[in-house]
Amino acid sequence: MEEPIYIALGTNLGDRFCHLCLAREFLLPDVSVINESSIYITPPWGYVDQPEFYNQVLEIQTSLEPIRLLYYLKNIEKKMGRVETFRYGPRLIDLDILFYGNRIINTQELQVPHPRLQDRAFVLVPLNEIAPNFAHPILNNSIADLLEEVDTKGVERL
Repeated sequence: MEEPIYIALGTNLGDRFCHLCLAREFLLPDVSVINESSIYITPPWGYVDQPEFYNQVLEIQTSLEPIRLLYYLKNIEKKMGRVETFRYGPRLIDLDILFYGNRIINTQELQVPHPRLQDRAFVLVPLNEIAPNFAHPILNNSIADLLEEVDTKGVERL
């Protein structure tokens, strides 16, 4: 059986809905979407003086190993026109690996599970929609349990 792999998509510039659709299309052919959450409108996190985000979580299947998947996702961001600005700043598209099965990866380039995801309603709310019982391999809590610990104020289904 394939390992469940979850990625987060986020955007707060331009036609946000279109950017999420386009990012999903760019995943092909090396990544297949198995399940997808609804799209959520979420307040900015970290740096708050910017437009609201559209966020979504996808369960995917791929033969790409984690670091190759990271490069693949970063290449999609580049193809879509993402320009690096500053930490937590506005972005055309952001694609992050949340979980790659139960693997724990801690290198300079890649950390899986994604660090601080347990503190972010914009990740946990959509993830809970498609994988409430998935257990965080380090914290040993389900996504549903982690979600109970965060403030979800301002997170709304589109």
